[in-house]
Amino acid sequence: MRAHSGTARRRTALAAGIALTLLATAPTAHALNERPRQPHGSLVLVGGGLKDDNKQVYGEIIKRAGGPAARIGVITAASVPESQDPHAGDPDLCGNSACNGAHYAELFERHGAADAQWIPLDTDHVANADSDAVVAQVNSMTGFFFGGGDQYRYLTTLLHGDRHTDSKVLAAIRAKLAHGAVVSGSSAGAQIASGPDMVSGGESYEGLRDGSAPGYYEDPARLAHIPEGGFGFLRSGLVDTHTGAYGREGRALRLAADTGHDRVYALDENTALVVDDPGTHREHLTVLGPHGVAVLDLRGARTHTSAAGWTLRGARYTYLTDHDRYDTRTWAARPAPGKRPLNPTSTAPVPTGTDVFHSSANPDGTPYAFRTTARALASTRAQDTANATTFESGPRFDVTFGKTGGFSAWTGDGTTAQTLIGMRIGITPG
Repeated sequence: MRAHSGTARRRTALAAGIALTLLATAPTAHALNERPRQPHGSLVLVGGGLKDDNKQVYGEIIKRAGGPAARIGVITAASVPESQDPHAGDPDLCGNSACNGAHYAELFERHGAADAQWIPLDTDHVANADSDAVVAQVNSMTGFFFGGGDQYRYLTTLLHGDRHTDSKVLAAIRAKLAHGAVVSGSSAGAQIASGPDMVSGGESYEGLRDGSAPGYYEDPARLAHIPEGGFGFLRSGLVDTHTGAYGREGRALRLAADTGHDRVYALDENTALVVDDPGTHREHLTVLGPHGVAVLDLRGARTHTSAAGWTLRGARYTYLTDHDRYDTRTWAARPAPGKRPLNPTSTAPVPTGTDVFHSSANPDGTPYAFRTTARALASTRAQDTANATTFESGPRFDVTFGKTGGFSAWTGDGTTAQTLIGMRIGITPG
């Protein structure tokens, strides 16, 4: 949920095209599987940390928006506005909505879009969300990108705050999506695609210890959610971002359990979850990028709270990597062509991790600790379960990983565990 400040800034034509007339031509790009375009669009959701040189993800967004004819509307209302940016006048340091909008617009054009424009929306310009001129600009676009920052600002600008009703601009984007446009976003721009109970903040340890609460809080460690959700573009599971890098698997599991959801899409950085046919019985997902997307399955999970703390048993962890696919209706994962089942040959034991959720309180912690333990277990013949603990104590939580009951691991090189399907997960207080 951190804004992308960047160093290369373009300030010209930030609001160009405000008065452009509606273009009636829908995008014609084919989806990843090269099927003809359906009469509804797609989502490309990135778990934050989208690198400027990620040709794979930028290229996918542009392809789905019409390829060389793509016109991308960039929305960065999750960033602070210029009035709150002490570096607003410095193109090398500024991190406000206008700077970030110009930066992303430049990137999309550099990666091959015909045109990319900042849609002038932020907390300094809330009225623009119901401007007919801005709606006309939106209607001239074939795709959209929502930048990072704080997803609550998207509620403020595009959902009329506590009223939680579509502004004219959001209604126009929703209509464009229904008629074939691509809607993409990174970090907060991916979170805001969520349906009910969108996460609004929190850390894993505090979430496991204290549980979740509805609302939005100044304490960044408090696990919180917005019951009404975000834009509701993706409703088949909760969405979380920066998962492995920030160790958010714990908070995702606790929030899902507290709010009665049985699935979470936990996105890693610089990696996209591509959603075709969102909201339909044909909805399916594809992963693109160097890391992956975890699907947390709580259908068989059971929770209990005692004097010792909160317990979770029976959850499942599936970790999808580049070009893996997933059918949301059947809950079935399909590893990418070229990947094959891993036959573990190592007999090395899996070391017990001591900071499974990469605590910000641990100066020696490393990111992706949860995934590291899961993959190490998949790669050894020495044991069927492994354990890792939280860095914090009082209580300390123990996470158990198990590869029994239908678990499988997949590899592209014959030796390294990449894709994991159906690993059992339990959390108990110590």
